[in-house]
Amino acid sequence: MTTHPAPAADDPRPAGPWRDPGQDPHVRVADLMARMTLEEKTAQLYGVWVGADTGGDGVAPHQNEMCDPVDLKALSAHGLGQLTRPFGTAPVDPAVGALALARAQQQLTAAGRFGIPAVAHEECLAGFTAWGATAYPVPLAWGATFDPELIAEMAHRIGRDLRSVGIHQGLAPVLDVARDLRWGRVEETIGEDPYLVSTIGTAYVRGLRSAGLVATLKHFVGYSASTGARNLAPVRVGARELGDVLLPPFEMALHEGGADSVMHSYTEIDGLPVAADPALLTELLRDTWQFTGTVVADYFAVGFLETLHRVAADRADSARLALTAGVDVELPTVRAYGDTLVEAVRDGRIPERLVDRALHRVLLQKCRLGLLDPDWSPLPPALPAGCGADTAPEDVRGGIDLDPPGNRALARRIAEQSVVLLANPAGALPIAPGTRRIAVVGPRAHDPLAMLGCYSFPSHVGAHHPDIPLGLDIPTVLDALRERLPGAALEFAPGCTVDGADTAGFADAVRAAAGAELCLAVLGDRAGLFGRGTSGEGCDAADLRLPGVQGDLLDALLATGTPVVLVLLTGRPYALGRWHGRCAAAVQAFFPGEEGGPALAAVLTGDVDPSGRLPVSIPREPGGQPWTYLQPPLGLANGVSSLDPTPLHPFGHGLSYTRFEWTPGPDPLPRLATDAGTDVQLTVRNSGERAGIETVQLYLHDPVARTTRPDARLIGYARVPLGPGESRRVRFRFHADLASCTGPDGRRTVEPGEIQLRLAASSADVRHTVRLELTGPERELDHRRRMSCPVAVERPLNRHT
Repeated sequence: MTTHPAPAADDPRPAGPWRDPGQDPHVRVADLMARMTLEEKTAQLYGVWVGADTGGDGVAPHQNEMCDPVDLKALSAHGLGQLTRPFGTAPVDPAVGALALARAQQQLTAAGRFGIPAVAHEECLAGFTAWGATAYPVPLAWGATFDPELIAEMAHRIGRDLRSVGIHQGLAPVLDVARDLRWGRVEETIGEDPYLVSTIGTAYVRGLRSAGLVATLKHFVGYSASTGARNLAPVRVGARELGDVLLPPFEMALHEGGADSVMHSYTEIDGLPVAADPALLTELLRDTWQFTGTVVADYFAVGFLETLHRVAADRADSARLALTAGVDVELPTVRAYGDTLVEAVRDGRIPERLVDRALHRVLLQKCRLGLLDPDWSPLPPALPAGCGADTAPEDVRGGIDLDPPGNRALARRIAEQSVVLLANPAGALPIAPGTRRIAVVGPRAHDPLAMLGCYSFPSHVGAHHPDIPLGLDIPTVLDALRERLPGAALEFAPGCTVDGADTAGFADAVRAAAGAELCLAVLGDRAGLFGRGTSGEGCDAADLRLPGVQGDLLDALLATGTPVVLVLLTGRPYALGRWHGRCAAAVQAFFPGEEGGPALAAVLTGDVDPSGRLPVSIPREPGGQPWTYLQPPLGLANGVSSLDPTPLHPFGHGLSYTRFEWTPGPDPLPRLATDAGTDVQLTVRNSGERAGIETVQLYLHDPVARTTRPDARLIGYARVPLGPGESRRVRFRFHADLASCTGPDGRRTVEPGEIQLRLAASSADVRHTVRLELTGPERELDHRRRMSCPVAVERPLNRHT
């Protein structure tokens, strides 16, 4: 039996079951709640953002008007629910930040009657958003890997780093399914397919939780379906798009990943803000899905009920609406859940039971994190031995490394696996060993920030502190190529800026290209926030043309006659039909992180075989949005419209430097009950002369259904690594639950009838079709249905030629 230390004899905190780690958490929480005053209860329901800018522009619009000045010492008397972004608000040495957080927690526990620590949370979308922490590839690059286990490993490392400095909760992953590629936050999504988002996102949750972190799913729900691709715009989705596209990633991450927290979306759906919608936050999330964790507000979203949505009359009214809907914690800082809430409860405008409901969830989470235990210590494990809360900052500075070699090696693997070879018609890649004169041209070729998304610390926070060093070693594409090609003469010319109109630099770029054997045109995005970039939160695009004059630069380079390889470093796909067939090759990388430069160089030179697959379609034309591959028949090209939405490169597309042959296995029996499963298999052989990775994708096609269905949708996939001449058998375990959809009456059902299972190299490259007849009665399903398709990749078979 495990023994737990008893409280010290001089411990001033009230004794009782709530202090006993051996008791059931629900018993502990009930005992503690019964002892708390209303002020102590409400203090657990909000965060405080120490150091947030309340006078200038801050990081986000409305930040200055929504952040009241905060006196942490004054608030501490009643306790505190959360501490907001102690590392992600301004550049701070990690060890100094850990020490400062420990002191803040010590102050909190000493001041409050119960001595309850705050939950400290941070952003961790592309790594821990802190100065000097590893900047991993963005989620769109995770999707391009088609490798959940690799992403789980990354999330575990991120969680371990967060935990080591005293952070308890990570605000990730983003499970929004990309619906309009002009939306600035496409880089934060995992892709345009709900199954890919579900499986990769769930893997991230598992990894983060394995390190002891609370994983927070965001943004629940509908945020990515905003009208006109405008950030924080209204959403006009129907029940089937909500049920079959937008909700499944959250379902899987909760039921298979065990996520502990959900952040609600800013948006409104059909006129009702999510933050004020009990049908979503209570009836669906709690009653139907049985979620027991916390719902936290997206930053300022409780206040936005009053100021932006205008469904609340004042702060108290916004608190009433949010608590009624099911928002447990107001973030990032107190506005409506503090004194205003206390007054509203006392005068009868808000029932205290709503406060108690939220408080129970918050305290239960703190209990499970160990924050109610007598032996809890404010000193995080990463601080050097012998440190105390009174240690001087200069004595710990430099003592914590948040970017160790292991992190960088993993960031490199993810970056390498996420690079997509879009086209290689002339065989220009890999770069021939004898190539001596190479022009490296473009505004993204020699800028470290070209590798980073908007939630990486240097882009997100560092941009506001230009005098502070980057904090990371981020080799550029040019740096990495110079290291890999020491015998080649590389001439660099930026040509233009990312989004400016000045073409004065074209002449130098054209001159460099004309004198070279090969030209690498490195173009793309600059990540930023709220109009400070071409990609990122609040950086929405009117169309999908390359930003600025980069397209004109590419035309000028192609006119030289030198073979041009297009290398894209972007946060979203751009329309490339204008250059299709004109470039010698095209490579796509989605903000590949701090090791993105070396990863790209390794792919370009052939040291790494490209294995990334597109998590979003690459459009042919810059207009005609929104369009994703999940189209019913009316969404496909037809003769009644002059607009052809067919993408240039489809979802799931990606080329290799080697060749693969597919041999279908024996087809399963043609009849399958609506409650049964069957195996679908094939053998993949590497018929080329170098090692490579094929990605086998399984799509479902439903020829006739009661509601219109996508022509094809992904239901399974497998990465298959193969040496030259090697073969592997791949087996998918399909279950009829995967054919379910939301019917006319809003129920999720499996309908009897014909379906097709398509084994494919992309959504448009079908290699073999298995036809099945689902037999038996129509079945109604709920959240306990099978949502994933298990896959087995057998050991390599004997090599043969």
